[in-house]
Amino acid sequence: MPGVRGLTIVVASTDAERFGSACTLASAHAALGGRTRLYLHDAAVRVLTAEHRLLATAQELGVAVIACQTGLAAQGVALPAGTEGGGMVSLLADLGDDRLIVV
Repeated sequence: MPGVRGLTIVVASTDAERFGSACTLASAHAALGGRTRLYLHDAAVRVLTAEHRLLATAQELGVAVIACQTGLAAQGVALPAGTEGGGMVSLLADLGDDRLIVV
């Protein structure tokens, strides 16, 4: 779908239902052909310690998953394959014309 604006979703908690909704939304947007990023802020990086089928599907569709570097260090979580480390400043600096959603 030409002209689809990007979508950046900030996951701000470890709540499983919110995380699942964020993954579903990211997958739907990626399926439409838009740039899609899922940023796990602070303690939300803990969701990376378990397998999530919805997250795997999102990544298969091309969703970029970014984990808060400070959160990784604070929670003692290793950066999994397929996930990049980043921070809020760089995320916002690269936001461009993306829509921003916080869940």
